[in-house]
Amino acid sequence: MSTSATARPWTPGDRPPGPSALDGGGPLLWWVRPWGEEHAGPVVLDEEERRRAAAFRRPEDRAMYTASHTALRVLLGGVLELPPARVTLVRLACPGCGGPHGRPAVAGPAGERVRFSLSHTDGLAVVALAARPVGVDVERLPSERTATDVAQSLHPSEQAELARMAAAERPAAFARCWTRKEAYLKGTGEGLAGEALGGAYLGTGPSPAASPAGWNLTDVEVPAGFTAACAVAV
Repeated sequence: MSTSATARPWTPGDRPPGPSALDGGGPLLWWVRPWGEEHAGPVVLDEEERRRAAAFRRPEDRAMYTASHTALRVLLGGVLELPPARVTLVRLACPGCGGPHGRPAVAGPAGERVRFSLSHTDGLAVVALAARPVGVDVERLPSERTATDVAQSLHPSEQAELARMAAAERPAAFARCWTRKEAYLKGTGEGLAGEALGGAYLGTGPSPAASPAGWNLTDVEVPAGFTAACAVAV
Protein backbone atom coordinates (compact mmCIF):
# COMPACT_ATOMS: atom_id res chain seq x y z
CA MET A 1 0.00 0.00 0.00
CA SER A 2 1.53 3.30 -1.10
CA THR A 3 1.65 6.12 1.45
CA SER A 4 2.19 8.92 -1.07
CA ALA A 5 0.99 9.95 -4.52
CA THR A 6 1.75 12.79 -6.90
CA ALA A 7 -0.81 15.20 -8.33
CA ARG A 8 -0.12 16.53 -11.80
CA PRO A 9 -0.82 20.13 -12.85
CA TRP A 10 -3.92 20.92 -14.92
CA THR A 11 -4.33 24.03 -17.03
CA PRO A 12 -6.92 25.10 -19.63
CA GLY A 13 -6.28 23.36 -22.90
CA ASP A 14 -4.84 20.21 -21.32
CA ARG A 15 -6.23 17.02 -22.80
CA PRO A 16 -8.69 15.38 -20.37
CA PRO A 17 -8.49 11.69 -19.45
CA GLY A 18 -10.41 9.24 -21.61
CA PRO A 19 -13.11 6.69 -20.69
CA SER A 20 -10.52 4.00 -19.84
CA ALA A 21 -8.51 6.24 -17.48
CA LEU A 22 -9.99 4.62 -14.38
CA ASP A 23 -9.67 1.02 -15.50
CA GLY A 24 -6.99 0.63 -12.86
CA GLY A 25 -9.29 1.99 -10.18
CA GLY A 26 -7.44 5.26 -9.54
CA PRO A 27 -7.13 7.63 -7.95
CA LEU A 28 -6.07 10.14 -10.58
CA LEU A 29 -4.97 13.46 -9.06
CA TRP A 30 -4.49 16.96 -10.44
CA TRP A 31 -3.67 20.30 -8.87
CA VAL A 32 -5.12 23.52 -10.26
CA ARG A 33 -4.25 27.19 -9.82
CA PRO A 34 -6.43 30.17 -10.75
CA TRP A 35 -5.93 31.45 -14.27
CA GLY A 36 -6.46 34.78 -16.01
CA GLU A 37 -9.37 35.84 -18.19
CA GLU A 38 -7.34 35.01 -21.30
CA HIS A 39 -7.69 31.32 -20.42
CA ALA A 40 -11.33 31.42 -19.37
CA GLY A 41 -12.72 29.67 -22.47
CA PRO A 42 -16.42 28.75 -22.77
CA VAL A 43 -18.56 28.80 -19.62
CA VAL A 44 -19.11 25.22 -18.46
CA LEU A 45 -20.38 25.84 -14.91
CA ASP A 46 -24.05 25.30 -14.17
CA GLU A 47 -26.36 27.97 -12.76
CA GLU A 48 -25.72 27.04 -9.12
CA GLU A 49 -21.95 27.07 -9.60
CA ARG A 50 -22.09 30.46 -11.30
CA ARG A 51 -24.20 31.78 -8.42
CA ARG A 52 -21.69 30.49 -5.88
CA ALA A 53 -18.77 31.96 -7.82
CA ALA A 54 -20.43 35.37 -8.00
CA ALA A 55 -21.01 35.33 -4.23
CA PHE A 56 -17.27 35.44 -3.43
CA ARG A 57 -16.22 38.93 -2.40
CA ARG A 58 -12.53 38.52 -3.18
CA PRO A 59 -11.72 38.20 -6.91
CA GLU A 60 -8.97 35.68 -6.13
CA ASP A 61 -11.46 33.42 -4.33
CA ARG A 62 -13.88 33.69 -7.25
CA ALA A 63 -11.07 32.84 -9.68
CA MET A 64 -10.03 29.80 -7.62
CA TYR A 65 -13.59 28.49 -7.42
CA THR A 66 -14.17 28.99 -11.15
CA ALA A 67 -10.88 27.36 -12.14
CA SER A 68 -11.28 24.35 -9.88
CA HIS A 69 -14.89 23.62 -10.83
CA THR A 70 -14.14 24.11 -14.51
CA ALA A 71 -11.25 21.65 -14.22
CA LEU A 72 -13.48 19.16 -12.41
CA ARG A 73 -16.11 19.30 -15.17
CA VAL A 74 -13.54 18.96 -17.96
CA LEU A 75 -11.89 15.97 -16.26
CA LEU A 76 -15.22 14.25 -15.52
CA GLY A 77 -16.41 14.97 -19.04
CA GLY A 78 -13.34 13.26 -20.46
CA VAL A 79 -13.97 10.06 -18.50
CA LEU A 80 -17.72 10.11 -19.24
CA GLU A 81 -17.33 11.23 -22.87
CA LEU A 82 -19.60 14.21 -22.24
CA PRO A 83 -19.20 17.95 -22.86
CA PRO A 84 -18.20 19.51 -19.51
CA ALA A 85 -21.38 21.59 -19.31
CA ARG A 86 -23.51 18.43 -19.60
CA VAL A 87 -22.02 16.73 -16.54
CA THR A 88 -24.78 16.81 -13.91
CA LEU A 89 -23.66 16.95 -10.28
CA VAL A 90 -25.70 16.13 -7.18
CA ARG A 91 -25.26 15.70 -3.45
CA LEU A 92 -25.71 12.25 -1.94
CA ALA A 93 -27.49 11.74 1.36
CA CYS A 94 -25.44 12.44 4.47
CA PRO A 95 -24.50 9.09 6.08
CA GLY A 96 -25.05 10.61 9.51
CA CYS A 97 -28.43 12.32 9.28
CA GLY A 98 -29.73 11.45 5.81
CA GLY A 99 -29.88 15.11 4.75
CA PRO A 100 -28.99 16.21 1.19
CA HIS A 101 -25.49 17.39 2.08
CA GLY A 102 -23.39 14.25 1.75
CA ARG A 103 -20.59 13.55 -0.71
CA PRO A 104 -20.95 15.27 -4.12
CA ALA A 105 -21.42 12.87 -7.03
CA VAL A 106 -22.20 12.59 -10.72
CA ALA A 107 -25.95 12.11 -11.18
CA GLY A 108 -27.47 8.85 -12.39
CA PRO A 109 -25.73 5.63 -13.48
CA ALA A 110 -22.65 7.60 -14.54
CA GLY A 111 -22.01 8.23 -10.87
CA GLU A 112 -21.19 4.53 -10.47
CA ARG A 113 -18.48 4.78 -13.13
CA VAL A 114 -16.53 7.65 -11.66
CA ARG A 115 -16.34 9.12 -8.16
CA PHE A 116 -14.66 12.43 -7.47
CA SER A 117 -13.54 14.81 -4.79
CA LEU A 118 -12.52 18.46 -5.03
CA SER A 119 -10.76 20.59 -2.44
CA HIS A 120 -9.56 24.16 -2.76
CA THR A 121 -7.75 26.56 -0.50
CA ASP A 122 -6.17 29.97 -0.96
CA GLY A 123 -4.31 29.66 -4.27
CA LEU A 124 -4.52 25.93 -5.02
CA ALA A 125 -7.10 23.20 -5.65
CA VAL A 126 -6.79 19.42 -5.97
CA VAL A 127 -9.14 17.17 -7.95
CA ALA A 128 -9.32 13.40 -7.45
CA LEU A 129 -11.12 10.89 -9.70
CA ALA A 130 -11.49 7.21 -8.85
CA ALA A 131 -13.65 4.18 -9.59
CA ARG A 132 -14.52 3.94 -5.87
CA PRO A 133 -15.53 6.50 -3.23
CA VAL A 134 -12.72 9.03 -2.81
CA GLY A 135 -11.94 12.08 -0.72
CA VAL A 136 -9.20 14.67 -1.11
CA ASP A 137 -8.11 17.68 0.91
CA VAL A 138 -5.53 20.41 0.36
CA GLU A 139 -4.52 23.13 2.80
CA ARG A 140 -2.07 25.99 2.83
CA LEU A 141 0.47 25.53 5.62
CA PRO A 142 -0.97 27.23 8.74
CA SER A 143 0.70 29.55 11.20
CA GLU A 144 2.29 28.12 14.35
CA ARG A 145 -0.55 29.59 16.42
CA THR A 146 -3.29 28.08 14.24
CA ALA A 147 -1.58 24.68 14.34
CA THR A 148 -1.38 24.82 18.14
CA ASP A 149 -4.95 26.04 18.66
CA VAL A 150 -6.73 23.68 16.25
CA ALA A 151 -4.64 20.68 17.32
CA GLN A 152 -6.96 20.36 20.32
CA SER A 153 -9.57 18.77 18.03
CA LEU A 154 -7.24 15.90 17.01
CA HIS A 155 -6.74 12.46 18.54
CA PRO A 156 -4.97 12.62 21.94
CA SER A 157 -1.93 10.75 20.58
CA GLU A 158 -1.67 13.22 17.70
CA GLN A 159 -1.90 16.12 20.14
CA ALA A 160 0.92 14.56 22.15
CA GLU A 161 3.08 14.15 19.05
CA LEU A 162 2.63 17.82 18.15
CA ALA A 163 3.34 18.94 21.72
CA ARG A 164 6.72 17.17 21.65
CA MET A 165 7.79 18.94 18.46
CA ALA A 166 9.66 22.20 18.13
CA ALA A 167 7.23 25.04 17.39
CA ALA A 168 8.64 25.53 13.89
CA GLU A 169 7.88 21.90 12.98
CA ARG A 170 4.24 21.92 14.10
CA PRO A 171 2.57 23.68 11.14
CA ALA A 172 3.69 21.07 8.58
CA ALA A 173 2.99 18.15 10.92
CA PHE A 174 -0.43 19.49 11.86
CA ALA A 175 -1.31 20.09 8.18
CA ARG A 176 -0.34 16.52 7.28
CA CYS A 177 -2.60 15.14 9.99
CA TRP A 178 -5.49 17.51 9.24
CA THR A 179 -5.56 16.83 5.50
CA ARG A 180 -5.52 13.07 6.14
CA LYS A 181 -8.51 13.39 8.44
CA GLU A 182 -10.47 15.66 6.14
CA ALA A 183 -9.74 13.56 3.03
CA TYR A 184 -11.11 10.48 4.78
CA LEU A 185 -14.18 12.30 6.13
CA LYS A 186 -14.91 13.77 2.70
CA GLY A 187 -14.63 10.30 1.21
CA THR A 188 -17.20 8.89 3.63
CA GLY A 189 -19.43 11.93 3.19
CA GLU A 190 -19.43 12.69 6.93
CA GLY A 191 -17.44 15.91 6.70
CA LEU A 192 -15.78 17.48 9.72
CA ALA A 193 -18.69 16.46 11.94
CA GLY A 194 -17.50 12.85 11.65
CA GLU A 195 -16.07 11.07 14.68
CA ALA A 196 -12.73 10.38 12.97
CA LEU A 197 -11.53 13.95 13.49
CA GLY A 198 -10.73 13.31 17.11
CA GLY A 199 -11.45 9.60 17.37
CA ALA A 200 -9.15 8.06 14.75
CA TYR A 201 -5.37 8.06 14.99
CA LEU A 202 -3.79 8.79 11.60
CA GLY A 203 -0.55 10.37 12.79
CA THR A 204 1.39 13.58 12.25
CA GLY A 205 4.58 12.05 10.82
CA PRO A 206 5.94 12.11 7.26
CA SER A 207 3.69 9.14 6.31
CA PRO A 208 0.22 8.18 7.59
CA ALA A 209 0.49 6.02 10.70
CA ALA A 210 -2.57 4.02 9.64
CA SER A 211 -5.47 3.93 7.19
CA PRO A 212 -9.05 3.73 8.45
CA ALA A 213 -10.62 0.30 7.98
CA GLY A 214 -11.78 -0.12 4.39
CA TRP A 215 -9.79 2.84 3.08
CA ASN A 216 -6.38 3.51 1.55
CA LEU A 217 -4.93 6.80 2.80
CA THR A 218 -2.06 8.57 1.03
CA ASP A 219 -0.31 11.89 1.26
CA VAL A 220 -0.28 13.79 -2.06
CA GLU A 221 2.67 15.74 -3.42
CA VAL A 222 1.60 19.28 -4.37
CA PRO A 223 3.47 22.59 -4.83
CA ALA A 224 5.53 23.92 -1.93
CA GLY A 225 3.59 25.76 0.75
CA PHE A 226 0.64 23.37 0.61
CA THR A 227 -0.18 19.93 2.00
CA ALA A 228 -2.67 17.42 0.59
CA ALA A 229 -3.98 13.91 1.21
CA CYS A 230 -6.31 11.45 -0.51
CA ALA A 231 -8.45 8.57 0.80
CA VAL A 232 -9.93 5.89 -1.48
CA ALA A 233 -12.29 3.09 -0.48
CA VAL A 234 -10.86 -0.40 -0.99
